[in-house]
Amino acid sequence: MLGYTEMLLEDAEDANAMQLIPDIRKLIKAAEAIVAEIEVVVDFSFTGAPTEAPSELTEAMATAKRILDDIQPTMSEGVEAGERGHILVVDDIDVNRDLLARQLSRQGHRVSIAEGGHQALAMMRQTNFDLVLLDLMMPEISGLEVLKIMKADDQLRDLSVIVISALEEQDSAIRCIEAGAEDFLTKPINPILMRARILAGLDKVRIRHLENDYRNDLEGEKKKFEALLLNILPRPIIDRLAAGETIADTFDHVTVLFSDFVGFTRLSRTYPPARVVATLNQIFSEFDALAIRLGIEKIKTIGDGYLAVSGIPIPTDNHAETCAEMAIGMLEILRRLNPSFDEPLQMRLGLASGPVIAGIIGSHKFAFDIWGDTVNMAARHESFSDPNRIHVALETAALLEPAYRLESRGILNIRGRGQVETFFLNGKR
Repeated sequence: MLGYTEMLLEDAEDANAMQLIPDIRKLIKAAEAIVAEIEVVVDFSFTGAPTEAPSELTEAMATAKRILDDIQPTMSEGVEAGERGHILVVDDIDVNRDLLARQLSRQGHRVSIAEGGHQALAMMRQTNFDLVLLDLMMPEISGLEVLKIMKADDQLRDLSVIVISALEEQDSAIRCIEAGAEDFLTKPINPILMRARILAGLDKVRIRHLENDYRNDLEGEKKKFEALLLNILPRPIIDRLAAGETIADTFDHVTVLFSDFVGFTRLSRTYPPARVVATLNQIFSEFDALAIRLGIEKIKTIGDGYLAVSGIPIPTDNHAETCAEMAIGMLEILRRLNPSFDEPLQMRLGLASGPVIAGIIGSHKFAFDIWGDTVNMAARHESFSDPNRIHVALETAALLEPAYRLESRGILNIRGRGQVETFFLNGKR
């Protein structure tokens, strides 16, 4: 009664229906008197007749009324634009839904209504609400059951809920708080208290949204960092570093590829610096893409040299074949790009198979690197190669036969190895 008469008073004032206002105020005073009488009746510690309220109670009621009169304007004031939200009112009683919806709309909120728990759950899954006013006692499904379903649903669990209960339902309201509700209101609803608790609930929603935005930004930055790190280190090495491991491994069966451009030092003296960098970047970017497709680990570039290895950090049985495909593909890339250069480039390649040591040394600008005789042999076979040819060590040739066409180069004196037979790789059979 109080809620409707107060809204009726606001409507009359808005419509400038001055002749109705005195009568409406009388209704409000009568309703307040009835509420006071009810409060006396339910005060079981007071044994007097309801109409014989003690003087201290009368004084308290008068004081309360003065306070309400003082703060009454705040009840009809709207809220700031930044404090408004989309609120779902869930109640099976038409009068209650209408009263709450009108009060919330006057405060500037966008309001949707649901006649029961099942309809409310369906609406929540289709619309992004900021807050739910949920009646506790409803047929078919109670507010507590609705709340439990929400908290078990990944889509709905973070939605803020204020439970509405009668005085005798406060134990159930407390259970709702324990189940995840933000707050509760008791009937008859005090508009001022409702406004304060809704604003507090919407503040929590805004804070939660800010936290989610910050968390998403943090996750995005983490992914960027991981992507950058993956350009430097293999994924298994990153995982081991994160676990605090020292990276130092021996791989017994790998194939190392080393390439170098013929006469590039001379070209770098005649080309402008930007052109040198752009040329190398164009070529090496395509080499990198090929390495990713083949599952080869690029170790580094050394000037115009390119060092890669197959068989680490994850060992593989086809390391020699993979490196052979890489070398053949690199020559094809160079042949395709050469028409775009002022002067065609030539390249030597060397392949060697065997054991290597792999690891990370230092703590500043560190990189994953490989060492050992196999690395040295790949570099020396490259230096003994002819332009645009793939020079293969004896051990690699043995692994590639008979699937690939190999051409013996005869016996060469390789520093650190002595007299050995080497081969040119001419492609796949």
